[in-house]
Amino acid sequence: MKMTLVDAIKQAKEQSKKRKFKQSLDLIINLKNIDLKKPENRFSSEFLLPNGRGKDVKIAAIVDSLAKEAKEHADLVIRKEDIPKLASKKKEFKKIANSYTWFLAEATLMVEIGKTLGTVLGPRGKVPKPVPPKVQIEPFIKRARNTVRVSLRGTPVIQVSVGSEDMGNEKLAANTTAVMNFVKEKLPKGRNNIRSSLIKLTMGKPVKIEVQ
Repeated sequence: MKMTLVDAIKQAKEQSKKRKFKQSLDLIINLKNIDLKKPENRFSSEFLLPNGRGKDVKIAAIVDSLAKEAKEHADLVIRKEDIPKLASKKKEFKKIANSYTWFLAEATLMVEIGKTLGTVLGPRGKVPKPVPPKVQIEPFIKRARNTVRVSLRGTPVIQVSVGSEDMGNEKLAANTTAVMNFVKEKLPKGRNNIRSSLIKLTMGKPVKIEVQ
């Protein structure tokens, strides 16, 4: 009898020791027969998990007119007047860039950010998501907290967090299936480009799962 995805998640949890931090459940997809020297076969996309990440991530907002609301919802607020200061302190800003999962920015600031902070944010895959002017920023921050990046670059392996260990197994299974389907749509040969798939907690042993 084949192990269901829910059973595999349950096993991944059971065989992992308890840690002092909340572990993520990671999906690892090993690929085959794909030429990553071709740019069209590489990708880096954002994906909204249907049941969320199950753990908080740090969000930074680069804002001007939306500063007041951003302070209530973002973990870090960078105001328009702070941009030149951070651009002149690259070492300090690199630490900030490494500490925050997502950056949001008012659309009117995107050009200035690209010229001044882009050399730090770009290589880290953290170019800010633009927020239109005169809107509420809260929904954008809420969405970012439940979004993951799904990337395929130089090696034929995709690894992405699909939730956290304290989430229900059914919800984790739904997130995992959603990411798998998303990846299959992105691959040139779909399911036929997948060699194997595994799930594991951050510090746990991997468990093989069936690929539909």
